[in-house]
Amino acid sequence: MRRGRATGVVAPTVDGYAPFDLVTEPALLGLARETVETAHGRTIVHHAASATDPSARRRATVMLHGAAGSWTTWTPLLQAAREVDALVSRPVLIDLPGWGDSPEPDPGLDVESAAAVVVEVAEALGVTEFDLVGHSMGAFIALHLAATRPDLVLSVSVVSATSFSAIDAVSHPVRGLVALPAFTLLRAGFGLLPRASVTLLRGAARIGLLRALSAPVFRHVERVPRSVLEAFVAELRPRGFLAASRSGRDYDATRWRGIDCDVAAVGGIDDVFARPSDLDRLSTVVRHAHTTLLDDCGHFAHVERPHETLRALGWVEG
Repeated sequence: MRRGRATGVVAPTVDGYAPFDLVTEPALLGLARETVETAHGRTIVHHAASATDPSARRRATVMLHGAAGSWTTWTPLLQAAREVDALVSRPVLIDLPGWGDSPEPDPGLDVESAAAVVVEVAEALGVTEFDLVGHSMGAFIALHLAATRPDLVLSVSVVSATSFSAIDAVSHPVRGLVALPAFTLLRAGFGLLPRASVTLLRGAARIGLLRALSAPVFRHVERVPRSVLEAFVAELRPRGFLAASRSGRDYDATRWRGIDCDVAAVGGIDDVFARPSDLDRLSTVVRHAHTTLLDDCGHFAHVERPHETLRALGWVEG
């Protein structure tokens, strides 16, 4: 099925903003924890038990978190899917090396290395084809994989993707200060004080500045569950963030023109790490892309507006 082209701004249609806490116990979502050894280090994966049907075992929904994220970032979306009986076939949630419980590699993970980890994890689980879902940095990796491994990727769903504007901000920091000031300043701060940044962030959270630290990326930070904010600050890891962002320097996004599978993209109109124009550009570069811009939403569309995100991605009827 070809999804078509871009939509306009979509207003929230479901009462409630950021309605779900993060789930940290995988069994509550029918997931099991597993460790996969990859060329870039030990990688923690949470996934649904394999189906008895061999063909079902070979296909999975692989979900890639962003910087300042882990497997738990997807649990609000999975809870929303359960609530409306949306089927997510064999979810595989990866803690990319350097994030969540997966140890940090040296050097840090770039987009090529991250893509290789995803393929290794899939092979270890017996998955031969997958639907990719990515948030922020994970969306960038998902698009890269769709372009470079079309033999494996059946479809792509990207949420609050860091794409064209972020690539430009990394390649041209002065322009980035104008287009994406929050992203550019965070990157500069981490670059100047990589170790001290962690101490300062943790200390600020302990003295009651948790919501202030998280405010830029959430549209209504005062309404976001504390579990979400604590996970966001805990996963702000300077070395991993810098390694991931360096992948954008001079990255040739025109390679995405070769993506031939369906691509659905959703973003928030108030996203400080991406611009609404990024969705427009994606719909012109990727032939079969369908894009949706959500009103009253920041950088975590799947957490802030999970039901609307499900509809935008085509996982439930709109």
